[in-house]
Amino acid sequence: MSIRGVLFDFSGTLFHLEPSAEWFDGYALDRARMIDVLTSPASSGYLPEDLRDAWERRDLDPDIHHTVYLTALRAAAPGVPGEVLESIYRRVPAAESWLPYPDTGAALSRLRDAGVPVAVISNIPWDIRGVFDRNGMADLVDEYVLSYAEGVMKPDPKIFLTACERIGVEPKHAMMIGDNEEADGGARRIGCRFAAVKRVPPAQRPDALVRTLARTIFV
Repeated sequence: MSIRGVLFDFSGTLFHLEPSAEWFDGYALDRARMIDVLTSPASSGYLPEDLRDAWERRDLDPDIHHTVYLTALRAAAPGVPGEVLESIYRRVPAAESWLPYPDTGAALSRLRDAGVPVAVISNIPWDIRGVFDRNGMADLVDEYVLSYAEGVMKPDPKIFLTACERIGVEPKHAMMIGDNEEADGGARRIGCRFAAVKRVPPAQRPDALVRTLARTIFV
C-alpha cells in the first residue's frame, strides 16, 4: 500500500533536548540522566505510587506535567536545591533547548518536495512550533497535533486519527515514525504503518530518518 502522508513524533525523533552546562548551576549532574528524566517514559520510575495516575495524564495539563516532572527531578538529583531543579524544568520548552537530528531538515524537505503531507504528533504540554520556526522548518510541517491541545495522548487511536484527517490521508496510506514502540506504535491500531528510530543523541543518529523514508516511500 503506497504511503501518502507521514506522521512524526517530536522528541527523540525529529529533535533532541540539549541542555547546556549552565542549566545545572555548577552542580555535578549527569547530563544524560537529566535528559532521560525530562524526556523519557523511564522517569515514571522516580515517582511515588500516589502520582501514577497523574503520570498517565501528564501531557494533557501543564500543571500536572510540572508536578510529576519536578517530583522526578528531585528523586533523580537529591541534594540539588528546588530552585535549581525548577530552573532546569522551565528551560525545557525554550526553542533553543532543542537540537534537530542531522537529517531532520532533509527528511522534511524531501517529503515537501514530493508533495507528501506531514503531521507532527506529540505528547507534550506546550506548543512546539517555535522549535521548528527557530530551525527554519516551520513551512515543512502541515499540521501539529499536540496532546495538551487535543485532550488525548498517544497511544490513544484518536490522536492518530485526528492527524490523518487533518492532512487528508486515510490511515492505511499513512506511516508513523517515532522512537517509542508503545506510544508511537499505537498508530498501528488504526491501520497506519509504523517505523521506529532510536532515541539517542543526534551525533549517534545521523541519517535514520532519510533511510527510513528511502526504504518505505522513496523506493
